[in-house]
Amino acid sequence: MGRGKIEIKRIENANSRQVTFSKRRAGLLKKAHELSVLCDAEVAVIVFSKSGKLFEFSSSGMKKTLSRYGNYQSSSDSKAENLQEDDCKEVDLLKDEISQLQKKHLQLQGKGLNILSFKELQNLEQQLYHALISVRERKERLLAIQLEESRLKRAELENETLRRQVQELRSFLPSFTHYVPSYIKCFAIDPKNAVLNHGCFDDSNCSLQKTNSDTTLQLGLPGEAHDRRKKEGDRESPSSDSVTTNTTGGTADRISLA
Repeated sequence: MGRGKIEIKRIENANSRQVTFSKRRAGLLKKAHELSVLCDAEVAVIVFSKSGKLFEFSSSGMKKTLSRYGNYQSSSDSKAENLQEDDCKEVDLLKDEISQLQKKHLQLQGKGLNILSFKELQNLEQQLYHALISVRERKERLLAIQLEESRLKRAELENETLRRQVQELRSFLPSFTHYVPSYIKCFAIDPKNAVLNHGCFDDSNCSLQKTNSDTTLQLGLPGEAHDRRKKEGDRESPSSDSVTTNTTGGTADRISLA
């Protein structure tokens, strides 16, 4: 069975405390020797008992190890001091830079100008002028962008309004499902209404027959063409009757002569 864990605290019994000290001191020195041999390390152990007796171990000499330790401590202390000094210098530089920036900020606001010379005031004026130009350019660019966006929005609203108006007008108009012909049409005069002569007895009658029998074309609405044909028929009816009487009279005269 393995040993149980011992509570780490001061041993009250003097004999037990002395025995434990002797055993653990020997084990500590043994472990230090093994560490120096196995790892090629410089190890030094110093132990003082309660009675003031010294027990020590050093792998390469106690004085050498102690001097090395002292040099290391002094170097580490100097490094720490140097680092602390560098930190203080950097802090001072940062403080000076912050104060200069605060002064410049106040000068840009028009405050603390009494300590500036004429040349420094001219430089400050030039800086403010260039800054003002940059601000104006940026403002004009933003205004142009806003105007362009508002123009596009207005155009979209106008297009949407026109589209709605067109849809409303289309809803009021009837829907045409059949074909609506054009109002301009070509209408030919009915040959029955034209003057016709079945016989041609002389050259004058033949020419009259040719001129009256020609088919003419009329352009316009159907109602207008009908009215026009009616008027032309009324006008041409007396001439056709006269032509008919003239032809019958000529025929009778020829028969009587024969």
